[in-house]
Amino acid sequence: MPTESNDVERAFPVALVGLACRFPGAADLKEFWSLLKAGRDAVGEIPDDRWDVDAYFHPDPAKPGMMYTRAGGFVAEIDKFDAGFFAISPREARRIDPQQRLLLELTWEALESGGIIPERLAGSQTGVFIGISLSDYAAMQRDEPNQVDPYVMSGSAISNAANRISYVFDLHGPSFAVDTACSSSLVAVHEACVSLWRGESSLAIAAGVNALLSPSAGVGFSKARMLSPTGRCRPFDAAGDGYVRSEGGAVVILQPLAQALTENNPVHAVIVGSGVNSDGRTKGLAMPNQAAQEALLRRVYRDAGIDPGEITYVEAHGTGTSVGDPIECGALGNVLGVSRAPGDRCRIGSVKSNIGHLEPASGMAGLLKVVLALRHRAIPRTLHFTKPNPQIPFEELNLSVVSEYTELPPGCLTMGVNSFGFGGTNAHVVVRNPEPLASTAAHRGAATESREIRPLLVSAHDAEALKSLALRYAELLISPAAPPLPALCRSAATRRTHHQQRLAAFGRTHEELAARLEAYAAGDSPPLLAQGHVGTSPAQLALVFSGNGSQWRGMGRDLLTDPSIAARIERVDAALRPLVGWSVTSVLQSAEPANLSIERRLRNRRSLRCRSRCSNGWRRTGSKPTPCSATVSEKCRRLTGQAFCRSPKRAG
Repeated sequence: MPTESNDVERAFPVALVGLACRFPGAADLKEFWSLLKAGRDAVGEIPDDRWDVDAYFHPDPAKPGMMYTRAGGFVAEIDKFDAGFFAISPREARRIDPQQRLLLELTWEALESGGIIPERLAGSQTGVFIGISLSDYAAMQRDEPNQVDPYVMSGSAISNAANRISYVFDLHGPSFAVDTACSSSLVAVHEACVSLWRGESSLAIAAGVNALLSPSAGVGFSKARMLSPTGRCRPFDAAGDGYVRSEGGAVVILQPLAQALTENNPVHAVIVGSGVNSDGRTKGLAMPNQAAQEALLRRVYRDAGIDPGEITYVEAHGTGTSVGDPIECGALGNVLGVSRAPGDRCRIGSVKSNIGHLEPASGMAGLLKVVLALRHRAIPRTLHFTKPNPQIPFEELNLSVVSEYTELPPGCLTMGVNSFGFGGTNAHVVVRNPEPLASTAAHRGAATESREIRPLLVSAHDAEALKSLALRYAELLISPAAPPLPALCRSAATRRTHHQQRLAAFGRTHEELAARLEAYAAGDSPPLLAQGHVGTSPAQLALVFSGNGSQWRGMGRDLLTDPSIAARIERVDAALRPLVGWSVTSVLQSAEPANLSIERRLRNRRSLRCRSRCSNGWRRTGSKPTPCSATVSEKCRRLTGQAFCRSPKRAG
């Protein structure tokens, strides 16, 4: 009988350094936390711009071709895409699945949130791991064969959800899509961690995405009686009658914790363990297996060296189905609940009560909820939990559903995230809050507030976007969460991409900078604010010398007493000596006024350079060059101060 082998060395924790999301009712991470903290329900009715809801609705589940629910969680304007930003033509963009478009935008946002400049990843071993299942857009395009063009296949292929990210950002690590149904995105996170542990990837992009563009899957799930007739996910509640389909996406940037600290990247949370397994043969393909779920939990916590009793909270799969919830709670209780002291219950909850079930992206929604709970040291409540499901013995299992916003005490917090696919693939990830040193790594060495004038650099792809971004910076500057001004200005200058449209605002305080940016966004031209733009050609390096020499004999000689400076001057000396014929170090050490002889040598070398460009030719008489009769080149006069170049056709 084969034995389990653990060929992956889980020797280091993995930091989540970048985060981005777009969920129902939440266009970004800040709005997502506001939604969770307020206990809002973002589920609504299917919008008219998706399909004719009335044409596909019938309350009778047996009615062919119909679905018995109008409910869903949707992202506004999911069809909108800034193709020009990614240098994609409008023709190709129309053929690209909105899921791929959303992933491109979220990847950029996640990298920027981590202070990682995307251009610097080009050619790196960055891996891309995407959880995705649906291909509604491909089916829609196949229905119009006369409209098929060269971009249809690449735009709708599931594989290109990952491959297009690798292509656009020029990433050379592993790149593939993961489809294990509802556990896809959490499996993608696990695969990203494995790739980092094995050294296959130096950085990893993990994501999940789902877009509801066609009624066909809704009809299918209605026939399987998986959807809630009442249009709400009610996890662990006696009234739980199925789940609500939702859409959205999220991206996380993963990096070895040690590397993140070295690079001063923000550490939002730390993954300390993860695992995947399968239910194997059950009573039916879609029937969960409690024993397999328990086995996965035991293995993950054993391999991570974590006592299950330490777990503060588990973000459960929690769909609100009559079969899935009792089985999941049984596994959680037997592994994480029963070993606790009396009264110390393991808390559980489900984000699906807020935003519905994002299917392949649902695990990512649960992971981000846990990351935010760790950051704010509070667990948002699970909605629609009024009467516990009688099939779940909560007291016996030592489990407690978080039904009220719950603040957590200081100290180390460890939480788990559960995710299951209806085909039997289970995934679990263990997350901890970062140590204080890690969480403040990005601000290490930040200067205290001072009255110095500082530049805040802002750039965007076009003029309108620049105004919008300036206004967002102004809002940040006057908000209570504004970072110290030196740290903000330094990050804007060194940890963000500088686009074509640019401006620099100068000020001593947050308020001064905010006022100038607000004035600019309103169309004014305030003082101490400069605007400009650059071309699309890559920047080139130029060395500019002021022309000033030393102000007194021996100036700079004392610098050589510093070993680090002396070593750098020696490197410069070694590079320049073959080119100029003299030693920088010797000149710095010398007390003699060697300036005149050096100036003469430089002038002679310029003369020789000039002679090499002359077509008429000329000769030397002794040590002096003899000009020919050609007209003097003005450029040559500027170069050498002498009339050594005579050919108008060779004027420089």
